[in-house]
Amino acid sequence: MTRVLLVDDDTELAAMLKDYLGQEGFEATIAHDGEAGVAEALSGRYAIAVLDVMMPRLNGVEALRRIRQSSDMPVLMLTARGDDVDRVVGLELGADDYVPKPCTPRELVARLRAILRRTETPAANDDNTETLRVGALELWPSRRTATWHGEALPLTSTEFNLLETLARHAGTVVSKNTLSETALGRPLARFDRSIDVHVSSIRHKLGPRSDGLSWIQTVRGQGYQLVRD
Repeated sequence: MTRVLLVDDDTELAAMLKDYLGQEGFEATIAHDGEAGVAEALSGRYAIAVLDVMMPRLNGVEALRRIRQSSDMPVLMLTARGDDVDRVVGLELGADDYVPKPCTPRELVARLRAILRRTETPAANDDNTETLRVGALELWPSRRTATWHGEALPLTSTEFNLLETLARHAGTVVSKNTLSETALGRPLARFDRSIDVHVSSIRHKLGPRSDGLSWIQTVRGQGYQLVRD
């Protein structure tokens, strides 16, 4: 069973989600505050963590910050509906996706499965040795690792999915909806800035080109394009 860490101070909601996850084939453990959640997340026992933003002792944003200092485990944030600030900050800190509260257990499970599907590393074999090269960028999809100018490129699972899609279509524009489908496993929602925030993070990690422009260009009204050398 896939182990999920639920970090939420709402005891009734957490218990209900745990029961539902159990019915869907997940094994869930609950932590009711941010500090306990960070300790559990860094134990290495979980495939993914679900963090509520509003919690005592340590809020979800700070908990995510501490997790990202030591771990690239997938993290799904639970945010208040309409709270764009916490949502964007969470994504900037490396959250893979978010679900606005109140959410249905079915929606949460769908998001979890979408993230896990895209973060699973295939078993190593001779058919899984593909390397994607675009200039100084190299990606190994089977290992979910990347290098930039020969140095390891630290990416969250969602950032890797985005960069892989852009690399496969280097030199051409990829729509935001396509990027949302491939990286997040869901259609792009209206006013959803998730893709923009993730792309901004990747741009920061790649740094500027010699002309000062970004390696990932915005094509207004269409999407994003990874520039070839």
